[in-house]
Amino acid sequence: MVNDFPQALTIAGTDSGGGAGVMADIKTMQENHVFAAAVVVAVTAQNTIGGVTDFMAMPTKLIDEQFQAVAEDLKIRAVKTGGMLADSQSVKTVVANLQKYDFGPLTVDPVMIAKGGARLLAEDAIATVRDELLPLATILTPNLPEAEVLTEMHIRDEATMQLAGHRLQELGAKNVIVKGGHETSDTANDFVLLENGESFWVSAPRVETNRTHGTGDTLSSAITAELAKGADVKTAIQRAKRYVSATIANGIEVGHGHGPLNHWAGRQLKEEDD
Repeated sequence: MVNDFPQALTIAGTDSGGGAGVMADIKTMQENHVFAAAVVVAVTAQNTIGGVTDFMAMPTKLIDEQFQAVAEDLKIRAVKTGGMLADSQSVKTVVANLQKYDFGPLTVDPVMIAKGGARLLAEDAIATVRDELLPLATILTPNLPEAEVLTEMHIRDEATMQLAGHRLQELGAKNVIVKGGHETSDTANDFVLLENGESFWVSAPRVETNRTHGTGDTLSSAITAELAKGADVKTAIQRAKRYVSATIANGIEVGHGHGPLNHWAGRQLKEEDD
């Protein structure tokens, strides 16, 4: 049928280096057999060496018009926010549009600071994300530093990761993944707390590499793609974790610094399954 192919939307900033933000989202969704559309909230100048060197937030009128253009034509089945949402006014504009248009389940990747140290979210916008965007989330995917900021607690072990998950759920997110990628153990362990109260861990062997730029964007995009194809939340998370692990384990040499993932590693997964 016309317009019936699985379609998903990313709401984020660009990455001129191609490894994160809108660029990573589109690659991930495409590799997971979903058509990707985008609302660009900010444009960055960045690469693998120096990280983000400059950025410009889009005018709110243009953000509104992008949402309208997508809604008028496409059949979005799942949506995500992540990457650079810039400032409080931009976040508020995104929230208003998400409330206006039904784009299906929402995955929120609360990106605040890039791996190179550049701040991707203004201080006043953090409260806006916590108070206005987070309650709309079907799935929330913070890493440990982001979870600490949102919960205002120190996360030091698996017990406090679980506590943080419950606190984030109390703030309004239906399902929560507290990502353990910043730990130092031999495995990357993520704590998942579902809306129905079920909890579990998803794990993968830790790979010693500096080719991990865009990992959070890729995970949240892979989850969104699976949701767009009709998977339930638990299945979407498990499939996305497997995909991201493959993009890290089967790395590519691009750039001279903190390099990007291998987004087409999913094809190798399919070959293994076949």
